Amino acid sequence: MAPTYKIAVIQLYPKPLAIEGNHAKAISFIKEAASESCHLAVLPEYHLTNWLPDDPKFGPLCADYQKYLDRYCALAAELNICIVPGTIVEKHSDALLNVASFISNDGKILHQYQKKNLWHPERPHLTSSLHEPHVAFDTPLGKVGMLICWDLAFPEAFRELIAGGAKMIIVPTFWNLSDCTPAGLAHNPRSEALFLESTLVSRCFENTCMVVFANAGGPKGKITKGSYAGLSQVAVPFKGALGKMGDEEGMSVVEVDMQILEDAEENYKVRADMGRDGWHYEYALTRTGSAGDKSKL
Repeated sequence: MAPTYKIAVIQLYPKPLAIEGNHAKAISFIKEAASESCHLAVLPEYHLTNWLPDDPKFGPLCADYQKYLDRYCALAAELNICIVPGTIVEKHSDALLNVASFISNDGKILHQYQKKNLWHPERPHLTSSLHEPHVAFDTPLGKVGMLICWDLAFPEAFRELIAGGAKMIIVPTFWNLSDCTPAGLAHNPRSEALFLESTLVSRCFENTCMVVFANAGGPKGKITKGSYAGLSQVAVPFKGALGKMGDEEGMSVVEVDMQILEDAEENYKVRADMGRDGWHYEYALTRTGSAGDKSKL
């Protein structure tokens, strides 16, 4: 029989640069998740600092990343729970790296992923992982892959993780309703929420996988900079979004029988098709290779 896992998605409002207060709040939620016998707790992207790269305090706070990562490792072992502490921005010399870590319930870091597909305002500040492969890795919860926020928009990232055997894709996110042009907002003020609600469920169906999505949440109000989309959830085939939150801060606990992924694969046979000889999408998109006319890329 396939195992059943209990997963806590934690939707924090990260107060700007209030790193100790944000960390204390995250610990409180993780302890609550452990008290409910959760196997995994996932936090949002930028949950310690919020995203203020032009503030002179931001860099020095990011340089202290190891202290907080060590604290999460100790907490995971103490509470016997796996933790993905959202992302923690690491400052190495002049470079800022946006990194998600999977910490096992014995306090060991099993894998770290550096954000590859940077959102446009991040590009002047963050260093992308560029051509490093997306890697699926073994955990106490089976084979897992990690992506971060805007990576969600690239189905190729999911496909690479699925090809590596991942059944669960964890996506810490910092997605605002205002992450849209004025023209887009004029068409639909909640277009970013529609993007998320459409894409998350599509990704789980088209890859016969579970998507664990933990976004920032915050105060309600007019859609301006800092209007958080929320919508944290666990998406699975057949059922769609489980435990979907609104835009408020809080935690959603979802129990998932992993048999649903086996049933989905039996139905859609996505992994079987990808694994057979002569699979017709077995190529790489390049600007100069044989994948097609480079003028169309």
